[in-house]
Amino acid sequence: MVGQQPRWLTDDRRGYIRLLASIRDFADSFANSSPARLALFIFSAVILLFTALLSLPMATSSGTAAPLHDAFFTAVSAVCVTGLTVVSTATYWSFFGQLVILLGIFIGGLGTLTLASLLALIVSKRLGVRGKLLAQEALNNASRLGEIGTLLRIVITTSVVIEIVLAAVLIPRFMILGEPWWQAVWHGIFYSISAFNNAGFTPHSDGLVPYETDLWILTPLMVGVFLGSLGFPVIMVLVQVRHRFSKWTLHAKLTVFVSLILLVAGTFAWGFLEWWNDRTIGTLSVADKAIHSLFASVMTRSGGFNLVDQSDMNTTTMLLTDALMFAGGGSASTAGGIKVTTIAVMFLAIVAEARGDSDVRAWGRTIPSGAMRVAISVIFMGATLVLLGSGLILAISDDPLDRVVFEVISAFATVGLSTNLSAELPPEGKYVLSALMFAGRMGTITLASALALRQRSTLYRYPDERPIIG
Repeated sequence: MVGQQPRWLTDDRRGYIRLLASIRDFADSFANSSPARLALFIFSAVILLFTALLSLPMATSSGTAAPLHDAFFTAVSAVCVTGLTVVSTATYWSFFGQLVILLGIFIGGLGTLTLASLLALIVSKRLGVRGKLLAQEALNNASRLGEIGTLLRIVITTSVVIEIVLAAVLIPRFMILGEPWWQAVWHGIFYSISAFNNAGFTPHSDGLVPYETDLWILTPLMVGVFLGSLGFPVIMVLVQVRHRFSKWTLHAKLTVFVSLILLVAGTFAWGFLEWWNDRTIGTLSVADKAIHSLFASVMTRSGGFNLVDQSDMNTTTMLLTDALMFAGGGSASTAGGIKVTTIAVMFLAIVAEARGDSDVRAWGRTIPSGAMRVAISVIFMGATLVLLGSGLILAISDDPLDRVVFEVISAFATVGLSTNLSAELPPEGKYVLSALMFAGRMGTITLASALALRQRSTLYRYPDERPIIG
C-alpha cells in the first residue's frame, strides 16, 4: 500500500518508545523513592559535566587541557559555590573557561533541584505533585506544596534582579578605574553573580587587594554576599511583608537576628585581633581598619572574598575565622556551614534547659523536639566530616594543624578562604577537599538521607528511660 512504512521500521519505533517509557518509569520511581538521592545524582552529574567542559583545551588560556584533578576541583568549587582555587581564575582559564565557571556558580547557587523544578514549570506551565515535592526538597521544605510555584518564581526573579542591580553598580566603577567597557561589563557581571551566590571567585589575578579601600566596589559585594547568605525563604518573607517584623516567620526572625549578631561580633573580634598586626591591617588608618574588619566578618561566614593574605593573620584570628566559617549562613541559601538556625535552636535549647522549661520557645512559638534532633545531627556530622578531612589531609601533607583545619573548614563550609594550601596539595588532597565541598553544599542531613539504604517509619514506641547526661 502506498505510504505504508516498512514493518522493521515500525518495530524499531515501538522499541524506541518502549525504551523511553522504561527510562521515564525508572526516573519516576527513583524520584519518588528519595528526592535526596535524586539531588545527589543530579549534583554529581552536573559536576561531571562541568569537569568535562573545563578539561577541554579551549578552557585554558594556554590551549592545553587542564589536569583532571584541577578541572574536577574547579568544577566542584564552582557548582558548590565555594571559591577555593588551585589555579588562578584570571590567568589560567580562558574566557570560555571563566564563562563555564560562572555558569557553574549560577546553577550551583540556585540548586540543581530548584533549576529542574523551574524548567518543569516553564515547559509544562504547571508543577505536578512530584515536581512540587522535588522543589520543596530543594528549598529545605521552606514552603507548603501549594506555594511552591510562587516560591520558585520569587527565587529566580529575586536572584536575577539582585545580580543585575549589583552589576549595574559595579560596572561604572570599573570603567572609571580605566578598564575597557567590555571588560568592565564582564567583571561587573562576574562579581555580582559570584557575590550573591557566595562563591568568592574573582576574575582579577590579584583579587580585591587593589580595591581594599574602595567602598564603591566593596559595599555592593558585602550587600550581595549578606543577602545571598540569608536564604531564599527569608528573602521571600522580606519581599512579601518587608519591615512588618510581627508577620515574619520564625525561621526568618532567627536567621536575620543571629546573622546580625555574628556580623557585629565578628567585626569587633576580627578588628581587635588584627588591629596591631602589621602584616594585615596594622599600618592602615582607623577608617580603613574598620572597613577591613567589617568586610572580613561578612566574608568569613561564606563569601570567600578577602582583602588580606589569610596566612598573615594571627593564629587566634584564624581560630575565630574557623568558628565563623563553621557557623555559616542561612538555611536554603547559597551559604554553607552548619547554618545559623542550627546555632539558634541549640542555644535556645540550652537556655530552656538551664531555666528548667519543658519546651523550647522563641517569639511566641514552640520549637518541636524533631528540630533539635536535626540540629544536633547537623553539628555532630559536620564536626565529624571536619575531623576526618583534617586527618586525611594531615596524613597526605606535612602542613601544620592550624593551616589544615582552616582549609578543611573552608571547604566543608563552602567559604573559599584559603591559605593557598589547596594549590599546594597533591591530587589526592584535592580530591579530599572536593568531597568536603560536595558534602557541605549538599548538606549533611540531605547527604545522609541520600546514602541511607532505606527510609523507614516505625509503628510502635518503646517505654521511656532517661540516661544520666553530663
